[in-house]
Amino acid sequence: MTGRVLSAPATAAIAAEETDEVFLVLVGIDHVDLVQPIRVVNNVEPVDSGGETYVGLPFEIELPDEGERPGEARLSVDNVDRRIVEALRTVQSAPTVEIKVVLASQPDVIEYELSGLTLRDTTYDVATVQGYLRYEDLSIDPVADMITPSRFPGLF
Repeated sequence: MTGRVLSAPATAAIAAEETDEVFLVLVGIDHVDLVQPIRVVNNVEPVDSGGETYVGLPFEIELPDEGERPGEARLSVDNVDRRIVEALRTVQSAPTVEIKVVLASQPDVIEYELSGLTLRDTTYDVATVQGYLRYEDLSIDPVADMITPSRFPGLF
């Protein structure tokens, strides 16, 4: 496994005892039924990154643990902007989620990225919108072809 390569400012910020650098988490939620993707950033003001504007909203991401739902992360977004709930009500299947980490000083440089996640089991109330982030289960669609020397000669 190779190590993750961070930009020089990100590496310096992590290694420094004190820093003015701020790491921001950008979350994009998309679905074919949505007119436009939902883009939020854990910041008090909007952030432009990669030509897209992310709306500043408080949110939390809890990484997977060994508990009840191993291998899942949980996303909880403050329900300040009601458009998120309205958008989630319109989709017929699980939306896809992309997570990016950037520095506030250089928002176009992606320091870390997770993509290919789906947002499942969403719930919402007056205060928050919550759901679980999962990678698609590749075991749902089993391979129907037989592995034979003529189809996969490199295996034999």
